[in-house]
This record gives sequence, structure tokens and C-alpha cells, in this order.
Amino acid sequence: MAVTDPISEGRLQAPFGQTILRVIATFGSIAVTMLGLLFVTFVIGRIMPIDPVLAIVGERAPQATYDAVYFDLGLDKPVIVQFGYYIWDVLQGDFGDSLLNARPVSEDIARVFPATLELATLGILFGILIGTPLGVLSAVHQGSWIDQIVRFVALIGYSMPIFWLGLMGLLIFYGLLGWVGGPGRLDIFFEDIVPTRTGMILIDSAISGHWDVFRNAFSHIILPASLLGYYSLAYISRMTRSFMLEQLSSEYILTARVKGLSERQVIWGHAFKNIRVQLVTVMALSYANLLEGSVLTEIIFSWPGIGSYVTTALLSADMNAVLGGTVVIGLIFVCLNVLSDLLYRIFDPRSK
Repeated sequence: MAVTDPISEGRLQAPFGQTILRVIATFGSIAVTMLGLLFVTFVIGRIMPIDPVLAIVGERAPQATYDAVYFDLGLDKPVIVQFGYYIWDVLQGDFGDSLLNARPVSEDIARVFPATLELATLGILFGILIGTPLGVLSAVHQGSWIDQIVRFVALIGYSMPIFWLGLMGLLIFYGLLGWVGGPGRLDIFFEDIVPTRTGMILIDSAISGHWDVFRNAFSHIILPASLLGYYSLAYISRMTRSFMLEQLSSEYILTARVKGLSERQVIWGHAFKNIRVQLVTVMALSYANLLEGSVLTEIIFSWPGIGSYVTTALLSADMNAVLGGTVVIGLIFVCLNVLSDLLYRIFDPRSK
């Protein structure tokens, strides 16, 4: 009869048990965060000085019509019951109908979000691919003219109002030089040519082989994406510089140099390797900020994304659309935080 060593068995079960607890804690945190977000949006929808019934039926509707819609919306029920109905509807992807076009808000968000996703993704790629090397270069040459230039460029990008940069970009590169396309995602001639698969024109046109549409779409997106990328570049380069300076002043870097390792190995193989975990969080938050904070860019460039959609809805008092967009953006933040935490554990085994 085999004898089981309880100590060895405990060692085998401990990592599995810790993983289960970590998964439960993660999903619990997500649930609590989303519940808090839903509560906040529900309260905002109730305290706004807008009567949702009048917004639907109009001010001249008879009292009987008003009462029918009032009861149909469940406004006669206790607030806690209304909140329960609200959570149930959101879990099913039902944010109500837009007051502007009478379409479901979820359909409108599914239509406009790919435009924001395409713009923000191109912008964050620009920020990562350029901002990270600039931050490393600035840290390696601390105090030199290279460092001063990089810090000045980052300062301008971080402090300059993005709407001003957008207007100047349109004036110079579109109005005067004609190097890029104007506002919007496509010229009118190229609209409705490419079948919609993902909602992102660059990908859809590439899949269908319409390279003329791809070039036109790229000429329209390159300027707003570069401006968003410049904003994220400034943040990423500054944080990368700060992280690298901390690593380069560590004793293990001095030891690596004493051993005779090349400067390339010291910088990229040791110092940069140890800041990857921190950069993952910075990049994830920067990406979330681009998805959520591209409102002014979308307005200036007439970009039909979720930012301009929510702004238009807010100005029109379309609270269903505003709250639906807010919930989606909040969900994006939560998902990106979970993703950054997952990558954190992959890059840093000590956190497992």
C-alpha cells in the first residue's frame, strides 16, 4: 500500500490552491468594480434634470401616453428594483434606445466603436515604438543634449492642448501642404465600397484587396493617430526614462559592466528587461486613455467614433447613449487592467 507524504502533497496542492484563490479574487474585483460603475451611471441617470418620459413622448403628449410610458419604463417601482432591472438589462447588452435615432444604443456603440479602436490602436503603436526607444536613449545619455531634446519633445507633447495640435495639423499638413487627407475616415468617393467585416477600414480594405481604399483611409487616419500617438509617446518616453535611470544606478548594472558585458547587453539585456513589467502597466493605461480620451481629436477630425458619439448624445440630452458609452468605456478600462495584470505575472515570475 502506497504511503502519501502529506508534506509533498501540500506542496503540490498549494500552487493550485493559490491560483484558484487568485482567479476568484480577480473576478471578484472585476465584479465589484463593474457594480460600482453601474451604480454611478444609474445614479447619474436619475439625478440629471431630464425627464426620460418627456424625452420619449414629447412635452405635448397627453397624460395617458405619459403614464403608459412611465409605467413601461418601470419608474413607478422602488429605486432598488429599478437598479436591479438596470443591471439585468446591461448584462444582456441592452442600454435602451437612443432618443436621437430610436435605434438600440448597443447597435450604435457596436457601429462607432471600431473607428475609435482603429484610431487608438494606431496611436498607441506609434507611442510605444517611438516613445520607448526615446526614453531609453534619454536615460542612457542623461544630462546630454540628446536627453534635453527628448525631454523637451515629451514636455511639449504632454502639456500642449491636443485640440490646438489637431487644428494646426489640419491647417499645415492638410490645408497648406496637402500631405494627408482631411476630416473623416474616407473621401466621399471611396465610401461604401468595402464590405464591413470588422468595422476598421484599414483591415477591411486590406482583407478585400481594395488597396486604393486602404491608401485613402490611411491618409485620413495618419494625422489624428499621430497626434494621439504623440500624446502617448510623451508619457511613455518620460516613464521609460524614469524607470531606466533607476535601473542604471543599481549595483547589478555596475557588476555587469565590470564583467565586461557590452553596453548593448547591459542596457537592453539587463536594465530594460527589468522595467518591462512597469512598462506593461504604463502602456495599458495609456491605451485606455486613448480609447477614452480621444473625444477632442474625434470632434476636430470629424471621426465617427465613440467619443464623438457620446459627446453628441450629451449635447442632445440622450442619456441612454451617454450612459451606454460610459459603461463600455469603463469596461474597457477594467479589461485592460486585467490584461496588464496578466502580462505582469508573465514577465515577472516572482509575482505568481
